Amino acid sequence: MSGGIVTNWSESRPGGPYATVGFSLVCVLLLTLYFLISPMLQQAMIDLGGMQPRAVSALFFQSPGSWWNYPAWTLLSAIFLHASWLHLLGNLAYLWVFGIPVEQRLGTSGMIALFLTGGALANAIVALQLGNLQAPVIGASGAISAVVGAYLGLFPSRRIGLFLPLGLYLQFAQVPSLLVIGSWFTLQLLYTVFGPINAAVAWWTHLAGFALGLSIALLYRAFAQLRA
Repeated sequence: MSGGIVTNWSESRPGGPYATVGFSLVCVLLLTLYFLISPMLQQAMIDLGGMQPRAVSALFFQSPGSWWNYPAWTLLSAIFLHASWLHLLGNLAYLWVFGIPVEQRLGTSGMIALFLTGGALANAIVALQLGNLQAPVIGASGAISAVVGAYLGLFPSRRIGLFLPLGLYLQFAQVPSLLVIGSWFTLQLLYTVFGPINAAVAWWTHLAGFALGLSIALLYRAFAQLRA
């Protein structure tokens, strides 16, 4: 720094996790609303806001001018819908562990772009892979997987603090992020091959989002090095 001006963008002071908190609140509010309405309205909420792979995949065979029809917007709206608190809380746990450091590195606007772009593109890839699936796909898993992938790309050598069960006790340990995320990725791969696909979870979104987030982070690092 010279004269109080930041000369390297990676040296700026991290801001608050505004995007991480904002995305969490939207998901919590929508799920709360989901449980306050009637079962008929619940189903309507999932059907209207969820991503319909068959409808979305059909858009890719039409002219680009028709891509902005209603089904395309569900690529984003589906990110914020969940069918159970277990589904949501599992996603939020990953979002807070990995999202806060990613947002501190990318900034709030960068985090918003990563979350929304990663989630929407992950859903689009699912629509192409599972074009005959008529059940709506919902959940922030694709977007959060993009955040996990970005974390690995941005902090490949960082360690993550975990409580590991050792008999009747929990032992705190610093585990390499590559090992933690590698184990998570392996689990997602197994679920993709052997797990079910239903209205709540399409495991393809996890792999697609992770690959997209990792690619975005690597491009960010390359660009940052060019600017340094």
